[in-house]
Amino acid sequence: MSADKITRMANDIAKFMESKPPAEGMTLLASHINDFWEPRMRRQLFERIDAGGAELRPLVMDAKGLIRRPAAEQAA
Repeated sequence: MSADKITRMANDIAKFMESKPPAEGMTLLASHINDFWEPRMRRQLFERIDAGGAELRPLVMDAKGLIRRPAAEQAA
């Protein structure tokens, strides 16, 4: 999946969750990503976050500590 699509998906979830109180929005955003995104998608999201996350909505960046970071990929 492209990095732009991962960013768009995370931002779309964040837009919806921004209607909630901040703590609840962060928790719900992280729960959604943890429950429905496979490790490869979360890895791509963390690549964007680790690069500064300039394209990501603030709620995504605020929730990064609640999102499960996948283990590093093993070399084949």
